[in-house]
Amino acid sequence: MRMGFTGMTLDRADHLRRDEQALKLARMHPSARFLLLDGLKPVLAPDADRLLWVRRSQAPDNPSIFLGLDEEGIPHFALAGAAADVGGIATDARAAGTRLSAPEAGIVALARSLLDWHDRHGFCAACGAPTRPVKGGYGRQCDRCTAQHFPRVDPVVIMLAEKDGLALVGRQPGFPAGFFSALAGFVEPGESLEEAVARELWEEAGVRARSVRYVASQPWPFPSSLMIGALATADSHALSPDFEELEEARWVSREECAAALRGDGDWSAPPPLAIAHWLLRAWVEGQVPPS
Repeated sequence: MRMGFTGMTLDRADHLRRDEQALKLARMHPSARFLLLDGLKPVLAPDADRLLWVRRSQAPDNPSIFLGLDEEGIPHFALAGAAADVGGIATDARAAGTRLSAPEAGIVALARSLLDWHDRHGFCAACGAPTRPVKGGYGRQCDRCTAQHFPRVDPVVIMLAEKDGLALVGRQPGFPAGFFSALAGFVEPGESLEEAVARELWEEAGVRARSVRYVASQPWPFPSSLMIGALATADSHALSPDFEELEEARWVSREECAAALRGDGDWSAPPPLAIAHWLLRAWVEGQVPPS
């Protein structure tokens, strides 16, 4: 099983993105396939856990983004459209991420993030004029001031502090009852990932940490984050939570964490869709870099 929203196998084919005529021909090709997102919800087939791909003749006449080429060279695109018009089911992207195969869940992450970015960046940040999609949907062009704009990915660190066989988990006020997860926060300007991990642990839980080690990463298309999983060594078990950020923080053992991951502990762990699940699992199984 792969981490949620990873594993896309389409070739993003950058050479096609830079060739507007080639992209036009790709869209018109009889083999081209189109994925609809209805209000940013991917449209799934009504009879199976798979994306519903339609032909150009079935797709609405809306701007599309180029997703890539499959192993047979067939071009795939995504665009906004109504699920009812193609006989599909608009499905929450998180739910889709748990049901789809890894390659298709990865496509959802790409399509949702890009379409959302286009929805929110219709005007030039430099001069305020309308912009238009370019490079297959991987950019926008302002024809007044010639500025080019590209999608941004927001880095988020998500981490476990550990000390003497215990790991730190916390729960935010909005979490379901009994649910705990790894701590997380956005990387700030002028900050390394290691500095962000140490700062977030200190700000949220009052924990001083060192020896930050990278574990894994995950795209999180809500709207366009990159979750960067890490482990850090805490200087002590003393906690001083920021109760505006955390309702509770606690140190847990590997045995307690393993029980939570199995679903029979006294607290609930994140589901496999989320990198926090895999971060906790890697710690329990000793598959994290040593300090």
